[in-house]
Amino acid sequence: MAVNKVSGGIVLSLEVQAGVNTQGNPVYRGRNYKSIDPSAADQDLYDVAQTIAGLQSYTLSKISRVDNAQIVEA
Repeated sequence: MAVNKVSGGIVLSLEVQAGVNTQGNPVYRGRNYKSIDPSAADQDLYDVAQTIAGLQSYTLSKISRVDNAQIVEA
């Protein structure tokens, strides 16, 4: 049985350090930006993430590109 991969879009995910807990360990929060063009270059997504991070008071700790896809029978 053959299958095809159908792109379901991209999510740009930023993880920020929002503070520390009572034990002094970092507390992280996620920010997700959906409906990203699947043809967007990784460098462009990185640049956008850095710009968004510059507008926040929290420290950026991680940038992720999440490619969603569906696998369907051909």
